[in-house]
Amino acid sequence: MIPKINERKKIVGTKQAKKAVANDEVDVVFIAKDADGYIIDSLIMLCQEKNVEIYYVDTMKELGKACGIDVRAASAALLK
Repeated sequence: MIPKINERKKIVGTKQAKKAVANDEVDVVFIAKDADGYIIDSLIMLCQEKNVEIYYVDTMKELGKACGIDVRAASAALLK
């Protein structure tokens, strides 16, 4: 299970997460291991550049459920 993702304000989706990471608004990013590389690779690189912690989740379905949405999610981010 993903720790405390529903207890904090979050962003769901790679495009929005990348923008928030670039603006230094994020503490941690969650990335689904089964997400396509072309979708998440640039987010991973940006997180490494900005020293943002990455937490890997097994599946997109699990990440979507943890975020409280009924669809799969490739990534999500917790705001500071």
